[in-house]
Amino acid sequence: MAEAPAKKKVAIFGSTGSIGTQALDVIKTYSDLLEVEILTAQTQDELLVQQALEFQPNVVVIGDPKKYEKVKAALTQTDIKVFSGEAALEEVADFDTYDIMLAAIVGFAGLKPTLKAVSKGKMVALANKETLVVAGDIVMKTALENRAPIIPVDSEHSAIFQCLVGEARNPIEKVILTASGGPFLGKKPNFLVNVKRDHALQHPNWSMGAKITIDSATLMNKGLEMIEAKWLFNLRPDQIEVVIHPQSIIHSMVQFEDGSIKAQLGLPDMRLPIQYALCFPDRLKNDLPRINMKRFPALSFEEPDLKTFRNLALAMESLEKGGNATCILNAANEIAVWAFLKNRIGFLDITAVVEKTLEKITFIQHPTLQEYFDSDGEARNFAASIMKL
Repeated sequence: MAEAPAKKKVAIFGSTGSIGTQALDVIKTYSDLLEVEILTAQTQDELLVQQALEFQPNVVVIGDPKKYEKVKAALTQTDIKVFSGEAALEEVADFDTYDIMLAAIVGFAGLKPTLKAVSKGKMVALANKETLVVAGDIVMKTALENRAPIIPVDSEHSAIFQCLVGEARNPIEKVILTASGGPFLGKKPNFLVNVKRDHALQHPNWSMGAKITIDSATLMNKGLEMIEAKWLFNLRPDQIEVVIHPQSIIHSMVQFEDGSIKAQLGLPDMRLPIQYALCFPDRLKNDLPRINMKRFPALSFEEPDLKTFRNLALAMESLEKGGNATCILNAANEIAVWAFLKNRIGFLDITAVVEKTLEKITFIQHPTLQEYFDSDGEARNFAASIMKL
């Protein structure tokens, strides 16, 4: 009798967030094929312990050192090894024991562990777009040198990746990233000036974490995705287009040199791109809801409003400029979104903070990794100072 194939060991970096929890749902569905090797969280110790007890990983990391003893005590009856602190994330990413990393830590914090994984030649299912926004040139070069496959998890980049399967010899003319437009599609600045946190967190189509939901409302998310697409698919800025597609059924499109366009369609459900990345190259049967095209008699598309949603314009300018500009953009945005979520600044202030920071921080055309880290720190400090945080 043939032996059952060895299970793929998964390291989930950011297991308590929206992507991490949905990934664990996927792993539970395919428990004969996938198993959890590593789980990490920053502050949500109780959920991390709950996940660890259910999935029995080899290792857990709690980022916040103050919560280490609590996690350690809760898992004392198990064989699970417990680590804490930022450095532990890198150390654990360096382990040989896992086959694929799901990089789902939100923001800049995901860069170092992801870079460690690709330098080890590990397959990475990339859900953290900021890793490529901050240091895309270094990450992709390291991945290439170490033959580390990167499979995107973002629904838009997963769609492009899926459209490119079987098209290796056919050059891309352009990619078309679709955007729902977020909760404020069609609104003008006189409306947006009064927007509050809870209103901005109500996304019409997707269920996501707080940071990405706000980025979606400001259209910064689409700007970050343009930058990520450049690195993932080796594109020039002029080969990346954004269209507003309120129904969120087409997740993105690829236009080839013959003018033909391929699109990937589906209901807005992140479990699908997560499953595709973890089980690649196989498409496995699941019970996720199916799309009924008769319920969508019209799919519509329109130009993004760059005058109102200036974040997308700033991201486009940073993408064009290159160097450390996208790193500065990301750092200022992370701090500004954090401040907005704490009700410290208004919705339109997010863009103002990003713009001022881009003007202030020194531009470097070809940064080293250390210069990326320095630029990130300087941009955060400056952004925080203008908001008096």
